[in-house]
Amino acid sequence: MFSKLKHIKDLRSQGKAIQNSLAGESTTIEKNGIKLVMNGNMEIISLDISDPNQANLSVLITGAVNEAIKKTQKLMAEKMQAMGGLGNLGI
Repeated sequence: MFSKLKHIKDLRSQGKAIQNSLAGESTTIEKNGIKLVMNGNMEIISLDISDPNQANLSVLITGAVNEAIKKTQKLMAEKMQAMGGLGNLGI
């Protein structure tokens, strides 16, 4: 029973370490006059629009955000893999 509790605590600690590591990372997407910067916790740090009069602005912003999320998820997977993933904890 205590070994399972320790295992859960180890998982939680590893998760927090990954989250803290990712908070210091960022991804930048520049597409169609929009520059979006997102941190590893998937929080938008900045959004710059070079031409605010574009007709399809919401479509462009949505596309930029979705691309940033995909790039950030890839970064998360790479970080977890570099840290040994969850396989080293028997999962």
